[in-house]
Amino acid sequence: MNYDDLASIYDQQYDSYRDDLHFYAGLAERVGGRVLEIGAGSGRVTSFLTRRGVRVLGVEPSGEMRARAQARAAREGVTLDIVEGSAQTFRSDERFGLIVAPFNALMHLYTPAEQLAALQNVRAHLAAGGQFVFDLYVPRFGAMNTLRHEGETFHAPDGSRTDLFLLQRHDAPRQLITTEYFADTAAPDGTLRRAHHTLTQRYFSRFEMEWLLRCAGFETPRVTGSFQGGPLTEASEVMVFQARADTSAA
Repeated sequence: MNYDDLASIYDQQYDSYRDDLHFYAGLAERVGGRVLEIGAGSGRVTSFLTRRGVRVLGVEPSGEMRARAQARAAREGVTLDIVEGSAQTFRSDERFGLIVAPFNALMHLYTPAEQLAALQNVRAHLAAGGQFVFDLYVPRFGAMNTLRHEGETFHAPDGSRTDLFLLQRHDAPRQLITTEYFADTAAPDGTLRRAHHTLTQRYFSRFEMEWLLRCAGFETPRVTGSFQGGPLTEASEVMVFQARADTSAA
């Protein structure tokens, strides 16, 4: 999935999302060494960790997202180390005590072969005793094939207003959810412009992900239903996985 075209909408939607920040910061501060972040995006988590004194190496495939991350760093007065790559393609001689993949980053692995290759690559970059931590949303969706406005309206300094509409399609056999975004921007003079973007994600069930982790050489993970801990229940909106390499399988 190439986020170059989606970068602007992504930042408008999620730049203020903070639910996960203190969770990942707490993990990183306890580890002490450099942290690897898979899917660094526009630097939302990377910058927060850096401001907390954590040394982070971010990996992000989208050039536009990396550029936005560096622009964020300039605004916030920090230096970010973000390189091109993905969970499958990243290679380094460095081993990390903590690897994180925040905010559904693994949902761009669409086939079992891609998923297993990515998880095996992550495991190969873990230091002895290291931990891989990530979160995924619980797959619950709104009305399919219906254009919806879910309250996302953005106002720009020039007086323009953008309303974000979406339409979703569900491919249940392949566990894919495709979201089409329609961004309607009304200029102060009344001119209306529409931009169209498409995002496809591959969602997971809890036990499917647990088995994938085991197949990739991890121990049975700890799974919680929020960033504050507690069990995964029907009311949970996220699944948080904490997994260590299975040294007995080495």
